[in-house]
Amino acid sequence: MWPIPSASIPRCSPGGTLAPPGKHRCYLWPSGNVRIVPLTKLSVLDEIVADMKRALWLSVVSLLAFSVVLAAADRYEYKVLATNRTGTMEKEMNQAADAGFSFRAVMGGETGFGGKEVVVVMARGSGEASSRKKYKLLATQRTSTMQKELQQAGDEAFDYKGQTVFETAFGGKETVVILERDPESKVKRFLYKLLATSRTSTMEKELRESGDAGFLIVGMSVGKTAFGGNEVVSILKRVE
Repeated sequence: MWPIPSASIPRCSPGGTLAPPGKHRCYLWPSGNVRIVPLTKLSVLDEIVADMKRALWLSVVSLLAFSVVLAAADRYEYKVLATNRTGTMEKEMNQAADAGFSFRAVMGGETGFGGKEVVVVMARGSGEASSRKKYKLLATQRTSTMQKELQQAGDEAFDYKGQTVFETAFGGKETVVILERDPESKVKRFLYKLLATSRTSTMEKELRESGDAGFLIVGMSVGKTAFGGNEVVSILKRVE
C-alpha cells in the first residue's frame, strides 16, 4: 500500500490530494483498488500497514519452521536382513514392515560370516509407524513355476520390487523375486510376463512383442535355470 500519482486516478489532483488541498491523499492497495484517505485518518492507516508487516513476518517464520520439520523428516533408519532361507526372509521382511520399514534393495551372494545368503535392505523415515505393506518372496529354478507364482501374486495386487539370483543351502541356484502390496495403492491387479533365454537376439524379439502388448520390463538377472542353463531372466509388468 503506497501513495500514487494523481495522473493514474480520476479526481486526484497533482500531488495526490483532493480539494481542499492538504486534507486527502490517494493510496493504491495491493489488490489494485484505490482509496482516498483523509489525512486525519493516516494514523489508522499506519496501524494497518504495521499489521500487514506483522502478518508478513509471521508467514516467514511459519515457512522457516515448516522447512525445519521437513529437514527432520529426511532422516532414515535402516534394517539389514540376511538369511540363506527364503521362507525366513519373507517372514522377517513382513515383521520389519509392521514396524514401518519398506523394501529398498536386494542382492544374493556370499557374505563374510553367513556364507551364501540373500541380503535385503529396508528403510524407515523419521516418525513413520506401521507401513501396512505386505511382502511376498518367490524363489524357484523353474521359469514356468515363477511365471505362475508371479501371476498369482499379481492377481492379489502385489507389485514387483526387485530380483536377484541366490544359491540355496542345498546347492541349487534360484531366481528370487520380491513383491510388495501397498493397501494405499489404487491398482487392483498386475499382469506379469517372465522371459528366459540365453540368446540376446531372441530376448530382443520377445521384449519387442511384449512391449507391443503393453508390457514394461521392470527387472532382469542372469542365472542358471533348471532346464536352460545360464539364461537371462527378464520380468515384465502391465497394470490392469
